[in-house]
Amino acid sequence: MADNKSKGTSTTTVTATTTGVASKISAAAHPLADKPIEIAENINYHAQFTPHFSPLNFQPEQAFYATAESVRDRLIQQWNETYVHFHKIDPKQTYYLSMEYLQGRALTNAIGNLHIQDAYTDALRSLGHELEEVVQQEKDAALGNGGLGRLASCFLDSMATLNLPAWGYGLRYKYGLFKQRFNKEGQEEIAEDWLEKFSPWEIVRHDVVFPVKFFGHVQVTPDGTRKWVAGEEMQALAYDVPIPGYKTKNTISLRLWEARARAEDFNLFQFNDGQYESAAQLHSAAQQICAVLYPGDATEAGKLLRLKQQFFLCSASLQDIIARFKERNTGKELRKWVDFPSKVAVQLNDTHPTLAIPELMRLLMDDEGLSWDEAWDVTSRTVAYTNHTVLPEALEKWSQTVMWKLLPRHMEIIEEIDKRFVAMVRSKMPDLESKLQSMCVMDNNPGKPVVRMANLCVVSAHTVNGVAQLHSDILKAELFADYVKIWPTKFQNKTNGITPRRWLQFCSPELSSIITKRLKTDKWTTDLDLLKGLRQYADNAEFQQEWALAKMANKKRLAQYVHKVTGVTIDPNSLFDIQIKRIHEYKRQLLNILYTIYRYKKLKEMKPEDRKMTTPRTVMIGGKAFATYTNAKRIVKLVNDVGAVVNNDSDVNDYLKVVFVPNYNVSVAEVLIPGSELSQHISTAGMEASGTSNMKFSLNGCLIMGTLDGANVEIREEIGDENFFLFGATADAVPRLRKDRENGLFKPDPRFEEAKKFIRSGAFGSYDYNPLLDSLEGDSGYGRGDYFLVGHDFPSYVDTQAKVDEVYKDRKKWLKMSILSTAGSGKFSSDRTIAQYAKEIWNIVECRVP
Repeated sequence: MADNKSKGTSTTTVTATTTGVASKISAAAHPLADKPIEIAENINYHAQFTPHFSPLNFQPEQAFYATAESVRDRLIQQWNETYVHFHKIDPKQTYYLSMEYLQGRALTNAIGNLHIQDAYTDALRSLGHELEEVVQQEKDAALGNGGLGRLASCFLDSMATLNLPAWGYGLRYKYGLFKQRFNKEGQEEIAEDWLEKFSPWEIVRHDVVFPVKFFGHVQVTPDGTRKWVAGEEMQALAYDVPIPGYKTKNTISLRLWEARARAEDFNLFQFNDGQYESAAQLHSAAQQICAVLYPGDATEAGKLLRLKQQFFLCSASLQDIIARFKERNTGKELRKWVDFPSKVAVQLNDTHPTLAIPELMRLLMDDEGLSWDEAWDVTSRTVAYTNHTVLPEALEKWSQTVMWKLLPRHMEIIEEIDKRFVAMVRSKMPDLESKLQSMCVMDNNPGKPVVRMANLCVVSAHTVNGVAQLHSDILKAELFADYVKIWPTKFQNKTNGITPRRWLQFCSPELSSIITKRLKTDKWTTDLDLLKGLRQYADNAEFQQEWALAKMANKKRLAQYVHKVTGVTIDPNSLFDIQIKRIHEYKRQLLNILYTIYRYKKLKEMKPEDRKMTTPRTVMIGGKAFATYTNAKRIVKLVNDVGAVVNNDSDVNDYLKVVFVPNYNVSVAEVLIPGSELSQHISTAGMEASGTSNMKFSLNGCLIMGTLDGANVEIREEIGDENFFLFGATADAVPRLRKDRENGLFKPDPRFEEAKKFIRSGAFGSYDYNPLLDSLEGDSGYGRGDYFLVGHDFPSYVDTQAKVDEVYKDRKKWLKMSILSTAGSGKFSSDRTIAQYAKEIWNIVECRVP
């Protein structure tokens, strides 16, 4: 079999020039090669015959692109087999709609999942390159921002690994969110450059193009049917990114849409008349749709662009799904629309793809001729909704004025959904009449009429799920409590998970190796509950030593990375304390840096001999602040300013370093998480839906300091209370504490006041931090009153940090806790989460490629 696979077209031997190394390897096409020499020949074949660079130039960057294309050969074969198999079997298939996917680098993941890592290591070595160096050339795909996008990517990995018939749909953003840099003023945002050359993974599908309409008006035909006449029409072109499962042939798609205008939309007359911008107006508008993730929406133009993005994703994806539903019809009779939900499951990842609901209704009624009742039956049995937040500002509400302008037909449909919902409640649940104002989809407040997207999802979807037990409980008890009375079985919990392949096996090979050695199997990578078997070794001195060495290897790797990107030297023997996530006041990076400032002040006040008794600590914070989120950007600035002082203070920098790790993304996380020993997940209780980085840290033997929020609650249950550093108010106490604050009953801890006063003294430079600190002052008012309870939780936080210092000095105890943290992480595999979605929401089953 291997011989047949390796047959290819051989050419004359070429010399590929590397860094001072002449590598004489034949260039021959072996798309399915397993042997290192044939893989090397296939890489060389791509370098020569699918060139993107000058001949004879084979530096690490060129080697990466040729290597990626060599791996892609195999992925395309598997992708084709999977597509044909799904077409033949015609299973019910899930389509996952998400505005974000935070994929990370694809090369390591692909060769790891295909189980050809060693062969590629040897192949590249024969070409004069090291795999590790080649991998570093890949830029992270800039398709997401934070946990929402990374979760979607973990889910795709698990869908493929579990051999499920499923696809993802997203947008092909050219410039992503932004690349983070720093100047004297703080964070600077510049465009991502991941597509400046090209992505070797994506496959453009020139035959998969759909029209997407905007603006215009609704036309009523003589027979009473309604048709949307567009004012603007663009083309959605499909780009497929193959997603390989782990040790399986199944390779599914992440289909990304790019917006384009047609050649005929370019006005040659205007162009030749010197009206260059007018001539290319539609082309320019099309380019804007997929330019940036989450464009600023302070202006009406910004709001229109965001809505355009959301609708573009929904419309193109649904047209594609319907086309596939029709294409897979192998019978003689036309497919019945009533069977659509038995072949299609659509999952909305948060409220961003909510417009899929009215768009599916429109396509079914206006294009396919279904009645309202028929279309509603199909839609409400097809669509399910995942809620990711209880934050009011994140529950999308769109201006009715803007929506009527952009999507007039959809607003008619949304109005009708709302009207029928209100009528149903009045007839069947009259007790809820008084609650209708908050439950209805259309908020017709004359001052600011909006469409409530979360309400539209709850009313229309067959299932609504939260993403951690605490979060789901809050949804049912508070946010969606009135809907639960109407549909008690509609609401579920699906605790998030992460893929153990990327987040342990591939990013921490040393730790993975000793886990496999002790468990005498590597099956834990697809059955994470097997990690429980490590518990019996938690006190084993030999195993603890192996564990400590593996963690130290990761810490040294992290120290090298930090020095490379910041110039700061950190000591791998210090406690590595890390908080990496999107910068937001509810995630409370401010609490972390205030404590670090307090710790610095106390160290300064100590005698030198007393400092030697402390636990040396390196505090690392990373994450992006949205360009328009002023207080978040002030927090980023404060961390950098504190680091500039602390790291240059010879009195203390043997005992404390403070680093802001720039441009946080998946590849950065893959270095930080394995090297971390303490990780902070310290959001105000009740405000973090789940969190997934907490799971990644815990899986890597990192101890968590956190509140009882999101998935922290379940992590603590799984790993044991004694292995979790808990502090802070509980979710049920938060409303009362806010009320107490409003009533002037809060008494701040002196240590909290000391930290704020130290900042105001100018110890960290001349920047005016008063507007940031003012958010912690006063009892009420906009931007005041410490809504996120930083002041309330500060004393508990300081005391718990002292416990961390003491435990870290007891190396055996710390290592035992670290091992038990990994051993208790089995529940948090995205394989488990996706298996639950498949069985309990989507009703899909395995469809393995033979």
